[in-house]
Amino acid sequence: MKNKIFKLVFILPIIIYSIVLVLLPLLYVLFLSFLTSDSYGGIIYSFTFKNYLNILEFTYIKMFIKSSLIAIITTVICILISYPFALILRTKSKNFQNIATKLIMIPFLTNSLIRTYGWIILLRKSGVINTTLLTLGVINKPLSLMYNNLGIIIGMVYTLLPFMLLPVCSSVLAIDNSLIEAGRDLGAKPLQIFKKIILPQTLSGVFNGSLMVFIPAIGYFFISDILGGGKTMIIGNLIKNQFLSARNWPFGSAISVFLIIVTFFLVKIYKHFGGKMDDLGGF
Repeated sequence: MKNKIFKLVFILPIIIYSIVLVLLPLLYVLFLSFLTSDSYGGIIYSFTFKNYLNILEFTYIKMFIKSSLIAIITTVICILISYPFALILRTKSKNFQNIATKLIMIPFLTNSLIRTYGWIILLRKSGVINTTLLTLGVINKPLSLMYNNLGIIIGMVYTLLPFMLLPVCSSVLAIDNSLIEAGRDLGAKPLQIFKKIILPQTLSGVFNGSLMVFIPAIGYFFISDILGGGKTMIIGNLIKNQFLSARNWPFGSAISVFLIIVTFFLVKIYKHFGGKMDDLGGF
């Protein structure tokens, strides 16, 4: 009995936190999504599915497709950076691996909004990159590196790369060396070892990282605002504008619920393919 009370004392704050700051706000957003808004931004308490039907309009479908493409490109680039890095890291000493993984987590110590603003100094036409290339004679005129889709993708990759690096490195470093040695002893070539041994054991880490990159990439509106100049609208921008500019909270809530449903759908697909949600355990 005492053990149950002792456990309850520690679990109760988490339960209260989850109910008050997670469950209740989500239920409120769900409730709002079935209401309507007047021309002054007021809430009309009249039940309707109109907000969800409006999401199916071509304009919003096109915006969701564009957001998904940006998120997919971001995810692919993060994989192409993270996987070779993890394979190289695997060949290093334990001390080097520990230092490298700690360096990966350093960006989390600084607010992502502040770090995104730092990229303006690098990417603008009079920034560090363009100035350096012009000085070296590599280019004749400044490159357009921001206020476009390229700037958004650069910001997304920089911000979300650690979320890919951690699970991928964890899965790669967890591979049993004896399996690779056995493959070599049996005459397997490096490509065969990668396809038959390394890749199957690291796919869960890649899927986990892809999920952790793709989902935030759809909703990180501040990167689109700062590095995209507000020229490219993603789903996150649309939701923000509905709450702050258009004052249409019911429609903004409906889009938010739709995005949550898409997220759950992606998680289901991930689990269907054998994904494990504990791939960060190695860190």
